[in-house]
Amino acid sequence: MSIEVKNISKFYGEQKALDNVGFSIKKGEIVGFLGPNGAGKSTMMKIITGFVIATEGTVLVSDFDIGTNKIKAQKNIGYLPEHNPLYLDLYVREYLAFNADLHQVAKSRINEVITLTGLTPESHKKIGELSKGYRQRVGLATALLHHPDVLILDEPTTGLDPNQLVEIRDLIKNIGKNKTVFLSTHIMQEVEAICDRIIIIDKGKIVTDKTLNNLVAEQTEQIIEVEFDKNVNEHELAFIPNLKSVKNTHGLVWELTFSTATDMRSEVFDFAQKNGLKTLQISLKNKNLEQIFREKTAKK
Repeated sequence: MSIEVKNISKFYGEQKALDNVGFSIKKGEIVGFLGPNGAGKSTMMKIITGFVIATEGTVLVSDFDIGTNKIKAQKNIGYLPEHNPLYLDLYVREYLAFNADLHQVAKSRINEVITLTGLTPESHKKIGELSKGYRQRVGLATALLHHPDVLILDEPTTGLDPNQLVEIRDLIKNIGKNKTVFLSTHIMQEVEAICDRIIIIDKGKIVTDKTLNNLVAEQTEQIIEVEFDKNVNEHELAFIPNLKSVKNTHGLVWELTFSTATDMRSEVFDFAQKNGLKTLQISLKNKNLEQIFREKTAKK
């Protein structure tokens, strides 16, 4: 495993930030780490990278214990923290050369990471002259300099405009083909676009750990939006199998909720045919990741 987290707990005084957290991540996985503010995401990431010491438990990175073999573990980690720390007065190549010296890697690696992260057109500038998107690229290039097996990205797309979001998303997906990527974000669309698997933490505990496909597939309800060509009586709709609730959203458009994940569009078509109706439009409106996240982290 690239990352193994075993029975991690963390106390800050009397406050328990993490409560017996455990999970493992294989090489080549891109895993989204989600949770409300204060759930323990950043604390967990800092423990994995060795910046914070756990009160209890063990973390292995590329089989090295971060507690007892910290330096060797950290050599396998590329870390982009939430607030990307950069020297704004340095030129891009100058900053990367400084970090290359720290990691004792060949200077030829600088051109490689500049190309990999799409920094070439801005690589002659001072970091302070760059847009937020390109500063994030500098942070990613720095994290990749020493050929790490594991990338830890804490809110890598915060503050980016829509175009920059797409660029950084594509960059992370490309990097994830050969590395393990563990990323935290509040942007659910980014998770759906990038990640293979989702881990949700709430109040210091893991509440969900599933592949994105399985998380969506396990939903027990289905919502269908349909527009008929004529008025329909709500009582007539009740004869459609597995129908849980109906809502006339506007005009001739209805939102039908079914107590099954099985595709019920054929049943809606059959209902229309039997009642002399035509379906002008019909679409699935199943729960997205944002709705699932709210359910998993709802205050009880």
